[in-house]
Amino acid sequence: MNFPESNILQQLPKQFFANLVQKVNAKIAEGVDVINLGQGNPDQPTPEFVVQSLQQAAANPMNHKYSLFRGMPDFKQAAADFYKREYNVDLDPEKEIAVLGGSKTGLVELPLALMNPGDTLLLPDPGYPDYLSGVTLAQVKLALFRLKAANNFLPDYTEIDPEVAAAAKFLYLNYPNNPTGAVATPQFFEDTVAFAKAQDIGIVHDFAYGAIGFDGQKPVSFLQTPGAKEVGIEMYTLSKSFNMAGWRIAFAAGNAEIIEAINLIQDHLFVSVFPAIQDAGVTALQSDQSSVKQLVALYEKRRNEFWTAAKAIGWQPYPSGGSFYAWMPVPQGYTSETFADLLLNEAGVAVAPGTGFGAGGEGYVRVGLLIDEPRFTEACQRIDKLHLFTKQHS
Repeated sequence: MNFPESNILQQLPKQFFANLVQKVNAKIAEGVDVINLGQGNPDQPTPEFVVQSLQQAAANPMNHKYSLFRGMPDFKQAAADFYKREYNVDLDPEKEIAVLGGSKTGLVELPLALMNPGDTLLLPDPGYPDYLSGVTLAQVKLALFRLKAANNFLPDYTEIDPEVAAAAKFLYLNYPNNPTGAVATPQFFEDTVAFAKAQDIGIVHDFAYGAIGFDGQKPVSFLQTPGAKEVGIEMYTLSKSFNMAGWRIAFAAGNAEIIEAINLIQDHLFVSVFPAIQDAGVTALQSDQSSVKQLVALYEKRRNEFWTAAKAIGWQPYPSGGSFYAWMPVPQGYTSETFADLLLNEAGVAVAPGTGFGAGGEGYVRVGLLIDEPRFTEACQRIDKLHLFTKQHS
């Protein structure tokens, strides 16, 4: 018997990162000492106090039953309290918080919950590749808006075709941004709310790197903007803030109608998240955030160390203000893909080609700040031997 995949499965986008990992592993198998700057997986352990909380909660027989369908009230209250404390945003924990098994789940399922086949979804280019999965699964139309260096990788809403804007039902944003490291401003989010109201478009802000801001600047929450809850939601994950990527715990916050739709589709797909993980999430959200501050300081130190090493060989970075990525230009004569292949094959340095995040990523590669010195310096010294950049002398 044959069991062919459905048409929808066959239409799903190819996993960009799986191909990158395959290339890196092939080099390692050849015996090459690869310095992997292409990954986006947090390298630090989950804080010990969060691990201990999980261990305690996992031993509690009450947590061995099915979870409540829409998540534990304690976790939703902790999420609401967290937003009040960190961003001065008021949220109703029952009506304006949805518990997610990771923010990717919410971002991919939202079109299924709130859009019909043929509706238009506006996505950033470059942007997080997995947004595209929701487009295919919900059979909606994709419209891209370009993020440009000249505008600090913030969208210029005046450049969106009026007919496309009129047809669009939702628009995704992500700041601090993956892959560019760009950050949003309060004025930009005010412009976003105004655009959403004028065009009757729902806003979904992916706040995955919400804790990671540099140079003394805390990233801005979309929900801090007057009118934000009228037009959209924000998704916050514990993956980056607390190094809980493998735990799959996050939440959506904001507009009550959107939250209800997310909860409803999840009623049919999941029985929420293992209660012990939600208990540990409560511990993380209620903590004094000192572990988060230490983590951000580490990423900022790494960013500065990499920038110093890169600038020393004439490789000038985009001045990112958040996330744990550096967005680096490709030298003349190369595409993002050919440059990434050259670095891997000739220097044993892995980076992510910008085109993996969309056509708008052409001309750049993404560097993950997820290793320590002296490997940043060593990577740049290896690249320097390829004589790709012109050093600037003072």
